[in-house]
Amino acid sequence: MLVRDLYMDCIIFEESALAHCLYHLLEEKKISLDDDISKIDLNQADHEKVAEMFQKNVLGFHKVGLYSLKMDQTAFVFIYARSQEEAIQFFIKSFHSYPLNCHEYPLEFEITRGKEVLSFREMKKEFKRFPAMAGSFLKGK
Repeated sequence: MLVRDLYMDCIIFEESALAHCLYHLLEEKKISLDDDISKIDLNQADHEKVAEMFQKNVLGFHKVGLYSLKMDQTAFVFIYARSQEEAIQFFIKSFHSYPLNCHEYPLEFEITRGKEVLSFREMKKEFKRFPAMAGSFLKGK
């Protein structure tokens, strides 16, 4: 695998810390995009610079997760949000009640919508603003 592929995966899968570290190593010319990933030596990175870049979010990451919030014994709502707290607040605002629980789901989780199967990561691309309601689920239906 090339550094280019790993870097793209970091962006796609929102691995902000590693993406910033690779960006720093590329900027310092300690690796190139065409190098094999075996050439990556994270010890060559200036960790203070990387931490500062990460803190400033130089690469513009805005991580959004998927949360399952339980309405009652059979009904669940899926909400895209930046944090569990944001998902709960969005739920309260939308349904005027508190969820029974709230759990983060992996974005790779696949669902069937009509005749297509897609992941929550793919579905997230359909939204421009967050938090957002991804859908609902009735257990046993």
